[in-house]
Amino acid sequence: MRNYYRVMLGRGSMYADVCRQQGFIGAHFGIDQELTSLLGGEQREFTQQVRPTYQQVFPEKSKGSAGLACGFLWTISKGIQVGDIVLSPNGQGRYFVGEVTGEYCYVAGDEQPHQRPVAWHEELVDRSEMSESLRNSAGSIGTVSNVSKYREELEQLIKGEAKTQALISQDPTVEDATVFALEKHLEDFLVANWSSTPLGRTHDLYETEESGGQQFPTDTGPIDLLAISKDKQELLVVELKRGRASDAVVGQIQRYMGYVLEEIAEEHQRVRGVIIALDDDKRIRRALQIAQGIEFYRYEVKFNLIPAS
Repeated sequence: MRNYYRVMLGRGSMYADVCRQQGFIGAHFGIDQELTSLLGGEQREFTQQVRPTYQQVFPEKSKGSAGLACGFLWTISKGIQVGDIVLSPNGQGRYFVGEVTGEYCYVAGDEQPHQRPVAWHEELVDRSEMSESLRNSAGSIGTVSNVSKYREELEQLIKGEAKTQALISQDPTVEDATVFALEKHLEDFLVANWSSTPLGRTHDLYETEESGGQQFPTDTGPIDLLAISKDKQELLVVELKRGRASDAVVGQIQRYMGYVLEEIAEEHQRVRGVIIALDDDKRIRRALQIAQGIEFYRYEVKFNLIPAS
């Protein structure tokens, strides 16, 4: 099954037109060397090999920012597969759409030297036609964003059909589709109102030039929310249950915490996790008695109808 990626082509989409005209997507990240010999393994191995070079070019960047940049470079160079679909904003409220047709190549001296050939479609996709959730994911900070969970909606938009219907998860671990849809909106609400939440009083969303704190990319999938304590001593992984099976969400947040500890956290920083769910969950509580460093929060939804005067 093909995947779908939003790919930024330069800051402010400055290379989007050139890439479309010449039939490729590309990136630079200050890495002026051919990468084929480094692409034989997985993303983590690639990052470990390339991050020292990146940090020599950008010594002011944190370990986390460097890791993200290398991860984006790996995704463009190898992670995106032949046949996958890329959407690249043109800087005018629309997206170029194309199919990746070939493997990585290095074009020395080009502004975007790390390239993949793309067959661009004639039709563009309007941002205004996207659902709110897709707009948020496609508009997230960062060079690359995997938007494959909106596959059905994107296929309709690319065909020029009407905007898709209700948000439905294709994740087999989702047990309650209604709660899944509700908690997607909860994620956006938390971001918009972060400073007013109990977590926002002690932590800020973790934001860099490469990525924001929402849907933070990792090599095991995106973290719902990543935050950092105001004293910079703690990184907080926040995962919404989204109607998923309890075992799935506990295992997922542990994997994310392991990634953050190894790839993002500085030596002086600790990592903690928070699971947020609509209902109390005995299975999660039992699991968290053993899993250290993870807290469980419930949320309430209040809705009032007020007569118009």
